[in-house]
Amino acid sequence: MISKIKHLIAMATLAMVAAVSSHVAVADELQELKSAGEIRIAMSGQYPPFSFANDKNQIVGFDASIGEALATQLKLKPTIVTTPFDGLIAGLLGKKYDMVVASMTITPERARAVDFVGPYYHVARVVVVAANSPVQKVDDLKGKTVGVILGDTNDKWAEAHGNWNIRTYKGLPEMLMELQSGRIDAIVMDSVPVMIAVKKTGQKVRMLETPGPRDSIGIAIRKGNPQLKAALQKALDDMMASGTYEQISKEWVGSDIR
Repeated sequence: MISKIKHLIAMATLAMVAAVSSHVAVADELQELKSAGEIRIAMSGQYPPFSFANDKNQIVGFDASIGEALATQLKLKPTIVTTPFDGLIAGLLGKKYDMVVASMTITPERARAVDFVGPYYHVARVVVVAANSPVQKVDDLKGKTVGVILGDTNDKWAEAHGNWNIRTYKGLPEMLMELQSGRIDAIVMDSVPVMIAVKKTGQKVRMLETPGPRDSIGIAIRKGNPQLKAALQKALDDMMASGTYEQISKEWVGSDIR
């Protein structure tokens, strides 16, 4: 009986130690960031108006401003890091930066690798063709060349059609130039950046009807950091409630896209 009691006490002690260790582990990353006073924020830098280089070679845009505002809420210095979109999650898991604010769609596949804060905005998918294109509907793209951003969810959506020739790019500006020159017949893209880009450049395009729900866009962090996740979610919620989010959204996009 005594032996059994000792065993139960030992088991309970181990459980308590494990719980304490787990608590310390999950608190570490948030605490490390606070100790360092800095948070590294990754994005592609090739996705206007969400992230792009201005005339001073500074990365600016909606995503950049959201990331910087979140850092301010956490009393941390924001440092923006750019990397190609298709390498963002690998870089996050490799601890090259601390969070990804890069207009990344929340998908089950990605959620198995990282945790998401948000969503911080929603967006619809569009298929864009030149204004004088003979293509009138999505079905007309059979055998045509379609441009997508490498690693984007629109890449997989386009590939799923099976009868399109897919060409991948690093960013929207390059794709729009390829569309204008006739090297590709269409691009598959999120609606907001396309509409803003063509409004700015005056490029004549048409958007084909593309059925489906809007995508939810989230902020990616490494798994196993519930305190960091909770702190970022609270910061985002506070920004949305205070008007800070709306101000940023209207500055870069022209409307509230939450």
